[in-house]
Amino acid sequence: MTAAEEAALQLSREERLRLIEKLWESLTDEEDEQLELHVPAEVRAELDRRLAAYRENPDDTLSWDEVKRRVRGE
Repeated sequence: MTAAEEAALQLSREERLRLIEKLWESLTDEEDEQLELHVPAEVRAELDRRLAAYRENPDDTLSWDEVKRRVRGE
């Protein structure tokens, strides 16, 4: 693991999400002919909707453990 990767993993959850967003934007802003990201419009719309919902209520989330418990019916 690189030093940058290790440093990124030390960030808070909110900071990691912001970093992911910035990294994603940096990829989609590039004018590299060989880099083609094919994200269907409906998938992009759903991701945008979820990001907006998270930004409106960042504390209204479930941990991965809670999601697993609910899926298992525990």
